[in-house]
Amino acid sequence: MTPPAQHDAYAAFRHPNYRYYTLGSFLSVMGQQMLRVAVGYEIYHRTRSMLDLGLIGLFIWIPIFFFMLPGGAVADRFNRKAIVLYCNLLYALCAAGLALAPRFPAPLPLMYALLFLTGFTRAFSDPARQSLLPQLVPEKHFTNAITWGSNVFQMASVVGPALGGTLYAAIGYSKVCGLDAVLELVFFLCVALVRQVPTRFKRQSVNFQSLWKGLRFVHQNKLILATITMDLFAVILGGAVALLPAYSDEVLHCGSVGMGWLQAGPSIGAFLTSILLAHHPPTKRAGRTLLWAVAGFGLATIVFALSRWFWLSFLMMFSIGALDNVSVIVRHTLVQVLTPDAMRGRVTAVSYIFIHSSNELGGFESGVTAAFLGLVPSVVLGGVGSILVVLGVLKLWPEVARLKSLARRGTA
Repeated sequence: MTPPAQHDAYAAFRHPNYRYYTLGSFLSVMGQQMLRVAVGYEIYHRTRSMLDLGLIGLFIWIPIFFFMLPGGAVADRFNRKAIVLYCNLLYALCAAGLALAPRFPAPLPLMYALLFLTGFTRAFSDPARQSLLPQLVPEKHFTNAITWGSNVFQMASVVGPALGGTLYAAIGYSKVCGLDAVLELVFFLCVALVRQVPTRFKRQSVNFQSLWKGLRFVHQNKLILATITMDLFAVILGGAVALLPAYSDEVLHCGSVGMGWLQAGPSIGAFLTSILLAHHPPTKRAGRTLLWAVAGFGLATIVFALSRWFWLSFLMMFSIGALDNVSVIVRHTLVQVLTPDAMRGRVTAVSYIFIHSSNELGGFESGVTAAFLGLVPSVVLGGVGSILVVLGVLKLWPEVARLKSLARRGTA
């Protein structure tokens, strides 16, 4: 009797394509996180306006909302590696432009315009980057590649904000943005080294009918629809991260370095949670685990809003990221398992519209609410809203609570 093969925890890294791509992706995400911290703190330092902080998310969200679905269709029709390369060059130019923006007479309009353009690049690059993954490793190592891809993203999201806040204080806004532009070019070189595996599915034309198929697929899969909808509204209402520059200055008095660590807190929590879930996946009671995690996300947001102690605030940011990552893993697994490769770009695009809407539109909602209600009351109200979203999902989609296995067969 042949003994069972041992599990190879690093199977995906045995493939050069995946190593190149993952290294470049780590540097790219880290640079983008650094840039986001620098831009947020620079705009708040110039305007002292929470509404202007919210506009950062709005200007990134608008092109994502309108172009992400066409971006997914393009990823299903054209060469995904080429799309990633072109979008990466455009993003590097945007980062360089943001570095030079303070030299112009009216820097804020230019900064918002460049942020809009970064949202446009993400609308096309994000579906292509996610859909490229199955072409980098054999199918038997795909799950391992997803797991490590999530871990690498979270590591970059830990290092990026902390490093961005520290470098902002040490070398200034423009140099942080310039460094991101350099890191994006390194990512370009890494992707250029990838030898893409040819796709095996029939490519479809980019038209309204092909776009509609992606939307219809998500609508017909109630578990996918319910999980991404819950994430959308919970994060929109509970989006405290967008207000961190104001909290760091007006409430916690910890400056840009403290803000960088606060912004890294959710990613630290998410990274450690992903390691834990890799060993103890939420497969037995995935639905209930998901619902409790989102409710806990709302509660942690309320405690963060009321905290006046830096380390308690950091612990709540850590908890927000840890609990939110449970939702990310369940949702991402469902999308990958239930979606055929020929539609992966479009379905990923629909999912990313929800994700980016929750993050970026949530930032705008937080800024507007804080401008009218005040900083602390707006975040408390958002946390309460996240908990109410869980109750709403239980009412509309009771099958979520019955979700157990995340396998391809019998998800409920």
